[in-house]
Amino acid sequence: MKGLILAGGSGRRLRPITHKTAKQLLPIANKPILHYVIEDLVGVGITELGIVVGDTAQEIEKSVGNGSLWDANITYIKQEKPLGLAHAVLISEPFLGQEKFVMYLGDNMFEDSLHDVVDGFEKSSTNARLLLAKVHNPQSFGVAEVDEQGAIKGLVEKPENPKSDLALVGVYLFDSTIHRAVKAIEPSNRGELEITDAIQWMIDENQNVEHRTLKGWWIDAGKKDPLLLCNELILEKIESLFLSQIGETVTLKGEIVVGENVEIIDSNIQGPIVIGSGVRIERSDIGPYVSIGDECKIEDSSVERSVIMEKSYLSGVTQLTKSVLGREVEIDGKESEVQEPTSLMLGDGTKVNLKNG
Repeated sequence: MKGLILAGGSGRRLRPITHKTAKQLLPIANKPILHYVIEDLVGVGITELGIVVGDTAQEIEKSVGNGSLWDANITYIKQEKPLGLAHAVLISEPFLGQEKFVMYLGDNMFEDSLHDVVDGFEKSSTNARLLLAKVHNPQSFGVAEVDEQGAIKGLVEKPENPKSDLALVGVYLFDSTIHRAVKAIEPSNRGELEITDAIQWMIDENQNVEHRTLKGWWIDAGKKDPLLLCNELILEKIESLFLSQIGETVTLKGEIVVGENVEIIDSNIQGPIVIGSGVRIERSDIGPYVSIGDECKIEDSSVERSVIMEKSYLSGVTQLTKSVLGREVEIDGKESEVQEPTSLMLGDGTKVNLKNG
């Protein structure tokens, strides 16, 4: 089988972070989401990968390269405009040919093993296999209606009145029948070719469409809070690793990963936490659930439940929580006598002064 990764979205819901950064490259525990997706596919033996890219193609190609890091072969497929998931399949037919394939959204992560999802599909007569998950807000997703026998009888994209709480997870398995389906449908009211419409066409044509329901968590990391939750869930799985020596003036608790050339002085570090290389932390309380990118500097600050990207600088920032900071962000709060808990989402190069008055 081949793999088709969709990484062409604009990331509107994560601006200003995504003004300069592809949402699929935002870090979870200091590793881009897209890298987790590639690892997932390669881990089940799928090494011929196509990545659908849009305006952020150059950045994604720089991060992923030709796939040699994962012993994979990468083909980039340019999507001029984000015209829907089914449109991504449509333009990818030359790459996919008649082979069965896994389509994986590049900003989705889930706990279950991908092996359990793909097992047996390649040699089966199944035309499509969908992955479903129970959600609290089905109106925000593609929703599946399942009959009493457990078969999918209908799919609706972002319904106002959902008939079930089963959302389509961003992983789909298809055979070549999907190519006929995406050519048979019309654009939706949103002006997009919806993958739900293509699958509904397959159901109406009596194709064999089956599904699996997730047992563990699933997160569409396309918004700030889900991104932070995903960071926490991945951090909970880490095991301590120290590539730098930590001095006696530092208190360490929980699982902590520390990169090379890290200096920590007179500080408290509460895991789970990942600290990149070249980081300097002084007189600060860090954690839990914090990812700190390479070459950051933090002094006289307290940070929890946040993602801080490379080369950012925090000074005198107390009670920073549930924040996502882009690259080379500077926050200065050193003259503030009292600071309330602060939650921020800042794009690359942003400078913020939290001084009173």
